[in-house]
Amino acid sequence: AELIAGGCSPTRIRLLVRRGVLVPVGYGTYARPAVAAKVLQGPAGAQTLRMASVLAVAGPGDVGSHHSAAAIHELDLLGQQPGYLAVTRPPGGSQKARAGVHVHVAALPGGHVTVRSGIRVTSVARTVVDLARTSPFRDGVVVADSALRSGQTSKDELLAVVAECAKWPGIRRARMVAEFCDGQSESVLESISRVAFRDHGLPAPELQVWVGGEEGGIAGRADFLWRRYRTIGEADGAVKYADTSRAISQLRRDAALRRAGFQVVHFTWYEINKVPHQVAASIREAFRGGGRQEHTVA
Repeated sequence: AELIAGGCSPTRIRLLVRRGVLVPVGYGTYARPAVAAKVLQGPAGAQTLRMASVLAVAGPGDVGSHHSAAAIHELDLLGQQPGYLAVTRPPGGSQKARAGVHVHVAALPGGHVTVRSGIRVTSVARTVVDLARTSPFRDGVVVADSALRSGQTSKDELLAVVAECAKWPGIRRARMVAEFCDGQSESVLESISRVAFRDHGLPAPELQVWVGGEEGGIAGRADFLWRRYRTIGEADGAVKYADTSRAISQLRRDAALRRAGFQVVHFTWYEINKVPHQVAASIREAFRGGGRQEHTVA
């Protein structure tokens, strides 16, 4: 519409596209090639470019939100994400949406909106709370842990947004996520592991603790430590043992920890997702072996 208002006919626009002067980025929206290339090289480039296209023709109060804003903020998300873009629109506007766009209608206080990569999106804290309200608990924990880990928000900010949205659907779950999340959780695997521990009645572990080995030396950092039971949990990602030397180092570390009186339980992505009760049972068995005496931890 801006091009036509500036004197370009539809025929001229098509010619500019054929010559590479304009790049189509959405229905009725175009960008200069250099601008499109720059955006595509940035974080979540394709998502950002699509969102810019949507917002260019949307209402003045519309902002990118939910999983779309999370991608633009570079937050971790669990599982395959929807193929559509998510937009939040203040109450009172039209609820119509373009194809491939889902419109949420909700209040957008000034502090809940920011600009990222040149486009308006919900703030990191609001994005986390929106996803925590509308997703299963562990999905919310994954995105919340990621936001804290990257330093883009804090528990206080999350709880402040929760308080401002006190009567919204799903806000109780969002409050639980805000209270449970922990920036020391270093990966999606560790986040879903903590949720599994909670769901199966295990006490909350300490995260990322440097643990002493023989003669007070440092044997390594534990993903999860149950200090009272002298038990360590290790979440083994797909690449953890791809390097043979790293695998050997891990075996030596485990041996040193066991000689120092710790029980060590390893589990994989598959196990914590498919048979979490078995992981919980292994940890409880380790509790019995580790005993209840405290052990000095560096």
